[in-house]
Amino acid sequence: MVRQVLVLGGGPAALCMAAALAEQGLSVALLAPHDLRQPWPNTYGIWGEEVDALGLAHLLEHRWSACVSYFGEGAADASDPANRPTPHRRDYGLFNRQALQNHWLEALERGGVELLQGTAMAAQRLEGEGFTAIPTREGPIHQARLVVDATGHQPLLVQRPDEGAVAGQAAYGIVGRFSAPPVQPGQFVLMDYRCDHLSPEQRLQPPTFLYAMDLGDGLFFVEETSLALAPPVPYDDLRQRLEQRLAHHGIRVLAVEHEEFCLFPMNLPLPDLHQPVLGFGGAASMVHPASGYMVGSLLRRAPAVAQAVAAALADPQAPSAAVAACGWRALWPRPLRRKHALYQFGLEKLMRFPEAQLRAFFATFFALPDPLWIGFLANTLTLPQLLLAMVQLFVRAPWSVRWGLIGMRGRELRLGLRLLWPVGG
Repeated sequence: MVRQVLVLGGGPAALCMAAALAEQGLSVALLAPHDLRQPWPNTYGIWGEEVDALGLAHLLEHRWSACVSYFGEGAADASDPANRPTPHRRDYGLFNRQALQNHWLEALERGGVELLQGTAMAAQRLEGEGFTAIPTREGPIHQARLVVDATGHQPLLVQRPDEGAVAGQAAYGIVGRFSAPPVQPGQFVLMDYRCDHLSPEQRLQPPTFLYAMDLGDGLFFVEETSLALAPPVPYDDLRQRLEQRLAHHGIRVLAVEHEEFCLFPMNLPLPDLHQPVLGFGGAASMVHPASGYMVGSLLRRAPAVAQAVAAALADPQAPSAAVAACGWRALWPRPLRRKHALYQFGLEKLMRFPEAQLRAFFATFFALPDPLWIGFLANTLTLPQLLLAMVQLFVRAPWSVRWGLIGMRGRELRLGLRLLWPVGG
């Protein structure tokens, strides 16, 4: 049996894409090496207005209005105004992972998506007359007119160019109970870059920040995070910094209910947009290169991609490569490729910034008009709006930040030129 679409993967990207394709009335199968009802290990955050626009606020487990960051050097109660918290004036939410997973599983059931369990053998993929065949280690061979690879950052089938070292965002965190609240009651802390708990030697090392939140009932989530680095900051270093940060404030960990180890690439190059397999999610480099967010982008972009695929499949003679090409064009149109280049250029800059320069940069960034910084982080700005945000940031920034933005080092110039000549034609 040749299905119209076979989606590979079992995470948020795979479920989201399969559900969107089924909504178009296509025959879809989803192949994963594990039970698709197996709980997801990681947490997923999203800004309140993003999830509201999608009509999915009911899938949030927590939502905070008291959202702040710290970009000063020391204690929040210091006399220096730079040490005061930066209010974000925007809600932030944390998805209920089970509710989000069930949301998509129910959509798959409504759409008649066939759920398959097996391990795809990518090296033995076969291209036939108008279809692609994927053998599995367990024996069955699954055929489809289009294969969508949504298997994550190290995809089974999707090919991307090698452009050198890939920076990873690394984080170590715990959900637990503490001798004193690590954040204010009811508060969400997006970035706490205060560094007065570090030794002089540590302050010369790559900077990290605290991402933390009050989960209610005396439970808190605290996570030490490195924005991006190649190679990434080791988990042991992040754990040590988190322990130092807590100890500096006289806080002891009383009980650990969950440990989280998070590592994902931030600046993957765009995949080859002319290959006969379509990618989605991490496999298609959809992680926001400047913020690390992806779930909101999955939800926003899947319908357009699915619509383009359905239109291409309406031609019974269209080969897999032609159908995939329509999907790639919908997923990565020229304006989005230009924005991706600009985000990668910016991240390359930030990875070079020392601690003090990075704190100054973010203090300036979050002083931009709210629609600009929130749209930047959510990747919802148009290209002209994104350029406006960058110009305003440069004008407002202190000279220490301006000089860091002006200088061209390493691959920065090449990345910047892609704003004019994006990859993929």
